[in-house]
Amino acid sequence: MLEATEAPGVGALHGELLRQWGSSEVWRLSYGLRSVIAKRGTDGQADEARAYERFVVPLGLPAPRLIHNHRDDDAGVMILADVGRVTLEQEPSADGFAAAAELLATIRQRPVDGPSEFPAERVKELADRIGRIDFDLAPLTEALAALHRDAPAAVVHGDFVPKNLVTDGARWTAIDWPGAYLAPHLSDLYTLIRDAVALGHEREPILARYLDATGADPALVDRQFLVGGGCFFLIALRFIVEEGLRTIPESKNWIAGLLSELEDVVTQLS
Repeated sequence: MLEATEAPGVGALHGELLRQWGSSEVWRLSYGLRSVIAKRGTDGQADEARAYERFVVPLGLPAPRLIHNHRDDDAGVMILADVGRVTLEQEPSADGFAAAAELLATIRQRPVDGPSEFPAERVKELADRIGRIDFDLAPLTEALAALHRDAPAAVVHGDFVPKNLVTDGARWTAIDWPGAYLAPHLSDLYTLIRDAVALGHEREPILARYLDATGADPALVDRQFLVGGGCFFLIALRFIVEEGLRTIPESKNWIAGLLSELEDVVTQLS
């Protein structure tokens, strides 16, 4: 931290708390005009450095540069380059969402070496762990299996939402990578458009920017989009049931809505 900020000592640093959840906290530490981001995570947030080792660094993904990391039995601490002070959550413009779709295209077009980490059988595994799903998930399972035949695996960020999309005024960067994995679906595009529509933006320009940037088949992307939505909801529900109820007590209020959205996606895949 001291080397990156050129501060004469820890006491000279100014600390600004950016985010605090039950399993993580994020600070901006600055000295004059120089700043870094310090992140401490526990539970599922503790191994973000592993995503850097597997994906971010070797693939050159648009993420903050990792300056230092430390892992012990209880938590992981990372020092990251400060890539901007404005998130898409703070300034949710239509242009910002379109730029985020192009950013996602950059991530998805990086060739990866490795199999999908979300095979079709994982749908049942997650459903069993959640234990609250009373509708048939077969359409999602079948559509996911078909995607594994029709599309290659690529990096999934896993939490591609406005709070994790940052700009310095010139370029956009994705932050918060602990949930990254490989899969052929497009849950990241689903969550981006889901949030945009909730804010009153149109779906089509965002989707068009992604299609223009990738040159992908629109019919295939539509399937990847819906399957990705289903996979996102399963992961989100699993997190709440197994971790969120303990670390974020208010997450119990999210369950009914997520189950309803999951059922809607499965119905569209039927």
